[in-house]
Amino acid sequence: MSEMHTRAQARAQEKAAGPAVRHGRLKQHHPLKALLKIFVAVVAVFGVTGVSLAAYAAVDVVSSVKKSVKLVDAKGKETTPGVGAMNGAFNVLLAGSDSGGGNSAYGDREENLNDVTMLLHVSADHQNATVVSFPRDMFVSIPSCPDPKGGSFDSMSRQKINNSLSYGGLACTVLTVEKLTGLDIPYAGVIEFDGVIEMSNAVGGVPVCVAGDIEDPYTGLDVKAGQNVLEGSQALAFLRTRHGVGDGSDLGRISNQQVFLSSLVRTIKSADVLSNPVKLYGLAKAATSSITLSDSLNNPTTIVSMAMALKNIDISKVVFVQYPNHYVDGGVAPTTDAADQLMSALQNDQPVTLTGDTGVGSEADPNAPATQTPATQAPATQAPATQAPATQAPTTGTPDAGTGGGAVELPSDVHGQTAAQYTCSKPFTE
Repeated sequence: MSEMHTRAQARAQEKAAGPAVRHGRLKQHHPLKALLKIFVAVVAVFGVTGVSLAAYAAVDVVSSVKKSVKLVDAKGKETTPGVGAMNGAFNVLLAGSDSGGGNSAYGDREENLNDVTMLLHVSADHQNATVVSFPRDMFVSIPSCPDPKGGSFDSMSRQKINNSLSYGGLACTVLTVEKLTGLDIPYAGVIEFDGVIEMSNAVGGVPVCVAGDIEDPYTGLDVKAGQNVLEGSQALAFLRTRHGVGDGSDLGRISNQQVFLSSLVRTIKSADVLSNPVKLYGLAKAATSSITLSDSLNNPTTIVSMAMALKNIDISKVVFVQYPNHYVDGGVAPTTDAADQLMSALQNDQPVTLTGDTGVGSEADPNAPATQTPATQAPATQAPATQAPATQAPTTGTPDAGTGGGAVELPSDVHGQTAAQYTCSKPFTE
């Protein structure tokens, strides 16, 4: 009896001590555990009570992270920015690949061109954001780029910018844009067709205004005049369409994309996505599962930190601008003086003000809310952009705008809009 009593006592003690023993076995340093701790802290700060749901979201995001890409500087040395809260200004490059990502639904596509190249600059005080779109047919110099198989590729003095991705991968596109802009770009990603679909689905669709019916057999876009809520394949078709908008050029496609992106910003802000950690991690999952990221960005915590830096920016301070360019034989070339003004502003962390129209692929929304700043649109007979006068100097606005000085007014031949401007896509016209 004494032995049985002793065994019973032992089992009772073991049962009572069980959780402590299990915790002891699991006590190890694991990156996922660190991420969860950070996530729970974010949840606590924002007062979200569904901690178990939040923790599940974090685990789910981490499990979806894809293999990342190493970025290098001009000397070939790997760049390794810190992970965590975003302090000060930062730059992020996003390249849109036309490869289709291996999805047969998009046809047999052997290309891997960055037909979309965008640079996001966020000011040091996190009060201004500028998104620069680079025309795919713009001639630029491509520096020596690392060969993913080893060694490096030679530099090229004049190539279209959308060749950089196929030439040397994401690292090469980043080096090319760094050389062109004079900015350091420590964060980057490549999004393919399916990634656009996932991102549009993550926010429940994006409402866009269309000035007339658009049907583009090349991309499968079919939208009617008026308001359309686009997600999935139609959102992708809308962003890809070139033949269906403006004058059928890539420049028209850029202004059409800015219609979508401006509405996307308004959608995210109105839904308070950037202030809701659970929704935010949902977007992070869509990003990490659908985009090939640089090592520096391949972390949900870094993505969320960037979003937190963006969440308080007023939509009127989110500026979408087309990199200044003008037509040349076979494509377009940088408009040097205007481009220098734009890049100098970003290098000095100054906000920019647009004085030109929204571009050939868009126009002001006649039904825009009265409280919003109307988009400007030049007459349809406007000539293509030409080289800005060499004597034109940047002008400044209020002395306290931004952290680097007054706002810089860009010349009238630089196209774009703010996220506060309501615009409509213009159907293709001969």
